[in-house]
Amino acid sequence: MTYQAPTVQAPSLAPALDRVWRLPGVYRPQADTALLAAALSREVVPGSDVLDVGTGSGALALYASRLGGHVEAVDISWRALAVTRVNALRGGHSIEVHRRDIRRPGRRAGGRTYDVVVSNPPYVPAGRAAAAHRAERAWNAGPDGRQVVEALCTASARLLRPGGVLLMVHSALCGPQATVDQLAALGLSARVGARTRVPLGPVLRSRLPWLRARGLLAAADDEEELVVIRAERR
Repeated sequence: MTYQAPTVQAPSLAPALDRVWRLPGVYRPQADTALLAAALSREVVPGSDVLDVGTGSGALALYASRLGGHVEAVDISWRALAVTRVNALRGGHSIEVHRRDIRRPGRRAGGRTYDVVVSNPPYVPAGRAAAAHRAERAWNAGPDGRQVVEALCTASARLLRPGGVLLMVHSALCGPQATVDQLAALGLSARVGARTRVPLGPVLRSRLPWLRARGLLAAADDEEELVVIRAERR
């Protein structure tokens, strides 16, 4: 039987997340960030080794550091990395910041493993008409929204130490059960840990005809469901 997490009210964005400094083209913390931060608060304890994948503004990395974690933040965007470094300095946090594509481990990763891997990856389904603008890399994730989600699932099997936890937020539009099934096939214990509904944002509203033509949104839908996937390495 598929586990169904109860739908919760979308948590408010804490001032500490909302007030991060950003440059244009770097993802702004919003409802998915807040939902993931709430899940993170239940997993990170002082001394936890935490990896924030696709850190963007660094909001979640800073939050994990406030919880007492030893945090490494990675992204493929030089602009995002610069923003994260500035936000860490402004907040007085010691955070490792590296440019890394999670799909290509490279030698820099060095086989390092973590107690918690957290990620708010790009997950919005995008047709061919979607522009490849710098900012859109923060949310566009291919026709089914799973290009980065699936890569992160695969990577989590080598990034987590025994007992380590992956926390990933994404839209119900890109298949939460497919994510749970993929993680289970990799040997992780996975489930939907939390879910909430939020009004459609500007990105989804801008591509409503395409999403409805593909059957991803019904004509009456004016909200999006967000889920947090929790997976633990046995």
